[in-house]
Amino acid sequence: MSPQARGHLAMLTFSALVAGSFSFGSMIANEIAPAALNAARFAIAGVVIGVVALATTGLPRSAAQAPWRYLVLGGVFAIYFVLMFYGLKTAPPVSAAAVFTLTPIMSAIAGWFLLRQVTTPHMALALTIGAVGALWVVFRADWVAFKAFEIGQGEAIFFWGCVAHAIYTPMVRKLNRGEPPVVFTFGTLVAGCVLLVAFGWSDIWATDWANLPPIVWIGLLYVAIFASAATFVLLQYATLYLPSAKVMAYTYLTPSWVIVWQIALGQPAPGHLVYFGLVLTVVALLLLLKGEDIAPKATRPLSD
Repeated sequence: MSPQARGHLAMLTFSALVAGSFSFGSMIANEIAPAALNAARFAIAGVVIGVVALATTGLPRSAAQAPWRYLVLGGVFAIYFVLMFYGLKTAPPVSAAAVFTLTPIMSAIAGWFLLRQVTTPHMALALTIGAVGALWVVFRADWVAFKAFEIGQGEAIFFWGCVAHAIYTPMVRKLNRGEPPVVFTFGTLVAGCVLLVAFGWSDIWATDWANLPPIVWIGLLYVAIFASAATFVLLQYATLYLPSAKVMAYTYLTPSWVIVWQIALGQPAPGHLVYFGLVLTVVALLLLLKGEDIAPKATRPLSD
C-alpha cells in the first residue's frame, strides 16, 4: 500500500472517530468548563502518545529542535477544541456538524496561503459535491429544516474553531522536519496541554473532579484517547502525504458516521432520501482519490 493510500485510510478512520466526539461533546459540554475538560484531554492523550512513542520510535533529541513549532500547533488545535465545546453549550450537534463541513474549503484556502497548494477544478468539484452531500445528510434531506437553519451564538463560536482546524492541517506539513507522526503528535499535545493549563487554570482549580458525573469521565476518556490521541496521529500522518484540501475533505463523512453511530446505539435509521447524501460524499472521495502523485514534503505546487 502506497503512503498516499495509507493517508486516505488514516483519514477514513479519523472521520469515524471524530463523529463520536460530537455525540459525547453535546452530552458533557454543560457539565464541565471547556478549558478544564480539554486540559485533561490533552494531558491524558499526551501520556498515551508518549508511551506509544517510547515503545516504537523513541523520542529522539532532534525532535526537540525549534520547540516553538509545537507551541504553534498545540495552540491552534487547542483553540479548535475549546471553541468546539463552548459552541456545543448552545449549538445543537446537527448545527455544529453543518458548520464543521465548511472546514475542507477553508483548509484549501489555508493550504494555498501557507504551502501554495493548488486546488484544481477537479478538486474543487469534488469538494463541492462532498459539501452538498454532507449538508444533505446533516439536514436529513429535509429542505424545510435546511431553510430554518439559523446561525446562533454557539454556531458562530464553533465556526472560528473550525478556522483554527483548517489552519492546523497545512501548518503540520509546513512545520514538520521529518519527525515521525507519533513523536510530532506528542510534542503538539504536551505544548497544547501547557497552554490550556495556563489559560484555564482557574476553571481547572474550580472543577470538582471527584464528583463529576460518570458520563463526563466516559466522554473525557473517549475524546482523549480516540478523538485526540488516535486522531492526532492519523491527521499528522495524512497531512505529510496528502494536500490539505484532501485531508479535510474527509470531514464530509462525519455526518454519515454520526448516523452509523446512531444505528449502532439502537437509534432509528434515517429516511431513504438521506442515503443520497451518503452517496454524494462517497463520489466526492472517489474523485479525490484520482491522480495521486504527491510526494512527502513536496516543494512543487500540489494538485489533485
